[in-house]
Amino acid sequence: MILTGPEITAAALDGRLRIDPFDPEQVNPNSYNVRLGTRLAVYTSPVIDAHRPNPTTTLTLGGDGYVLTPGELYLGHTFEQVGSNHFVPLLFGRSSVGRLGLFVEITAPIGDIGFHGQWTLMLTPVRPLRVYPGMEIGQIMFFVATGPVDLYAGKYQGSLGPQPSRAWQDLLPQAAAS
Repeated sequence: MILTGPEITAAALDGRLRIDPFDPEQVNPNSYNVRLGTRLAVYTSPVIDAHRPNPTTTLTLGGDGYVLTPGELYLGHTFEQVGSNHFVPLLFGRSSVGRLGLFVEITAPIGDIGFHGQWTLMLTPVRPLRVYPGMEIGQIMFFVATGPVDLYAGKYQGSLGPQPSRAWQDLLPQAAAS
């Protein structure tokens, strides 16, 4: 079951759902709009290596925005910190942003119960596109979970700002065993 807008508001107010800051104007019939934060990270190596940490450079978005370039992956973040120990969150790009040719979260929309923090956004434009801090870029839906719950305690817990991949950390136990 998906939470309706009024239930999202009720859950945010009674603590079952954390959205900080919470703005009732961002509540939709069955989702909550999230805004683009102030920083973008870009990988600086010509080849990204899943077995190693990859260097990034961080860009700060100002009032004039920033032009995203096709063929580049930008890691953004939500302005809001969002999480819940009760509901399963899914984040998708807003249709208005998709109509501008920006792919948001096309491969990793599902969040874990128990994650709390700013969400890292994987942004890829089809055409050059100027984005601005604070623009509504995505929407999060919340689903009711059934069954026992193991709260998320992973490597991205409490994230603030864009987080590069830490896939290499998943390989550490395997590498040590070989």
